[in-house]
Amino acid sequence: MESSGELVPLPLLKTPIDTNYRACTIPYRFPSDNPNKPTPTELSWLQLFINSIPSFRERAESDDSVSDAPARAEKFAQRYSAILEDFKKDPESHGGPPDCVLLCRLREQVLREVGFRDIFKKVKDEENTKAISLFADVVHLSDAIEDEAKRMENLIQGIFAGNIFDLGSAQLAELFSKDGMSFLASCQNIVPRPWVIDDMDSFISKWERKPWKKAVIFIDNSGADIILGIMPFTRELLRHGTQVVLAANELPSINDVTYLELVDIIAKLKDADGMLAGVETTNLFIANSGNDLPVIDLSSVSQELAYLASDADLVIMEGMGRGIETNLYAQFKCDSLKIGMVKHPEVAQFLGGRLYDCVFKYNEVKA
Repeated sequence: MESSGELVPLPLLKTPIDTNYRACTIPYRFPSDNPNKPTPTELSWLQLFINSIPSFRERAESDDSVSDAPARAEKFAQRYSAILEDFKKDPESHGGPPDCVLLCRLREQVLREVGFRDIFKKVKDEENTKAISLFADVVHLSDAIEDEAKRMENLIQGIFAGNIFDLGSAQLAELFSKDGMSFLASCQNIVPRPWVIDDMDSFISKWERKPWKKAVIFIDNSGADIILGIMPFTRELLRHGTQVVLAANELPSINDVTYLELVDIIAKLKDADGMLAGVETTNLFIANSGNDLPVIDLSSVSQELAYLASDADLVIMEGMGRGIETNLYAQFKCDSLKIGMVKHPEVAQFLGGRLYDCVFKYNEVKA
């Protein structure tokens, strides 16, 4: 379903939007902080975004869909750097004080203002093609695990392995440009349990009781993340009778998969009979979330998604941006899962974990 019209709150949120819901997980400042002086946390995150500029500029320079891309890329780097420096002098400039939603939004605005729409399009297409070629093998390996609990654990490990493909992280962007990434190698290198937040046993215990009628999954990155991580997991839910709504961004942002890209990916994964490696897809729905950032504020989603999600009994926020940096502490009327890999040292420090640690935060709503 395509997005149209005014954005609305996600009806699954438990708390009133106007009083209790706050998208951003990490508090950059408190009411007692001087409004005219940046806090240490703000300065730390401003530096994180400053550090990401070279990788964004490099991607923009190579965007052959834009004329004079190198000059425009330099203009982006200068404008966005100036905005971040302004925040250091005056936290209330540019609509501040800054938080992760505002800093991401300003970066996307500057990219679009100088003429870029999707600077990661080429690498997304390449990684999608590569991942699609591996999908059948990943599913086959999963199906070979007869014990349902162990199979689900393996699928969850696959979500974490796929989620490593994130070019919004300066460290991972550098690693990817040098060596690329192997999904199977990533599976083997997942940080061992217990993770910094680890409720997987509770989730699998509930899963074995087959309770969920409908799940809404806010998805993250292109390539291995959606195709080799989320889609095998989605297929398992479908196989056990759960309706699944996959919510994807309306507009491009970093290497996040968009609604239109997801439509194309799923069409390529289906066989001639419309099956997903032997599993019916009549209960699979694709929704445009109305979002255009790598993070998400659930007080503003598309009306179409709100309608599809209204009767769900499980919501999944996948990825660091949607499930950790925003919405980690969001409360829902139904069961919820926040799942993602920690890719910024600042997030690891806040959580008391390690870089590339895993977050698996499951909350069951008792009937």
